[in-house]
Amino acid sequence: MTSRTWIRAQSRPRRALYLSSPIGLGHARRDLAIAQHLKTLHPDLQIDWLTQHPVTRVLEDAGEHVHPASAELANESSHIEQESGEHDLHVFQALREMDEILVNNFMVFNDVVEETPYDLVIGDEAWDVDYFLHENPELKRFSFAWMTDFVGFLPMPDLGEREAFLTADYNAEMLEQRARFKRIRDRQLFVGNPEDVVDESFGPGLPNIREWTTANFEFAGYITGFEPPTDDEVARSRRELGYGDADVLCVVAVGGSGVGEPLLRRVLDAVPLARARLPELRFLVVTGPRIDPGELPDVEGADVRGFVPDLYLRMAAADVAVVQGGLTTTMELTAARVPFIFVPLQHHFEQNFHVRHRLERYRAGQCASYAEISDPEWLAETLVKLLDTEVSCRPVETGGAERAAAMLAELL
Repeated sequence: MTSRTWIRAQSRPRRALYLSSPIGLGHARRDLAIAQHLKTLHPDLQIDWLTQHPVTRVLEDAGEHVHPASAELANESSHIEQESGEHDLHVFQALREMDEILVNNFMVFNDVVEETPYDLVIGDEAWDVDYFLHENPELKRFSFAWMTDFVGFLPMPDLGEREAFLTADYNAEMLEQRARFKRIRDRQLFVGNPEDVVDESFGPGLPNIREWTTANFEFAGYITGFEPPTDDEVARSRRELGYGDADVLCVVAVGGSGVGEPLLRRVLDAVPLARARLPELRFLVVTGPRIDPGELPDVEGADVRGFVPDLYLRMAAADVAVVQGGLTTTMELTAARVPFIFVPLQHHFEQNFHVRHRLERYRAGQCASYAEISDPEWLAETLVKLLDTEVSCRPVETGGAERAAAMLAELL
């Protein structure tokens, strides 16, 4: 132990600040799992969380310490919802138009790290902090770990040449930042494996995304944030939900944002038709924390609920599912080997390219367009057919949270 380390150990415990993206709930479970393993490796570590609702709800339920300054953060989820249409979110444009929010939230972050000497800052897709630290490298006074499950903005084909130019320009800026200030990110973790990265270009004259990511990132493997439930746990979950052995259960979920309400309504339109084909079929429709269950129609055979804790267990208890195209939910279903339909938001490049590429690699899920899902006859027929389809997806690896924590622990 060096004298500096000995002095620090005698004066104060290690401290980390964890930044977890609030856009949906996809990051919360994996970040919580990583943090718990990190505290096992460093029992004296104190972790503060700087994040927003609905992530704060998950953290508080788990007994984690949410930094009081979290209340000062401008709400990113609300901005995303305001930018969305009917199952349509031009997410790249939404990110381009949230400068005021990102500046505000970086200033909150900077006040926090000025007030408290953190040893490590972990940013799970904390775009504001990563960008402004690269623009103001003198503000970095801590080890900084950057974590993401996708790399590279990709243009939506129907938006033409301007979209292609802008995404390439944003990618080029990121590449230039990294080339100039490699010291900003002390560790870059990719949640997945090299094959999960799209084999596409950052843009004309720019590197291949997979090749660049493989050369610059470390790979933790996929992080589910949980161990696959046993058959007994699945059976108990079904009983807790009120479903018997004779029931055929379809779980419908749209994540932690309010963007998914139109999809929920389309599925509810198909419930009577699906149950006419298969009377024992029942639906658990999970609205999440930002959609009011009372705003959805009451349909026989469909149980509409709001926030459901341990949703992954409820997913594992399903016989079939319909979900949006988010990575976390679809990979939870893949890990549980449940057949599912996923419906990427229109103009959401991550769901349409990055997530879809990964699911194709795992041979998981059936992709459907919003136009297809809007036809209740098609949806009812497809759901019933899926129930007779053998699941042949690749197994999802375990141990990702432990591997990520071990990588982060080296920075302490």
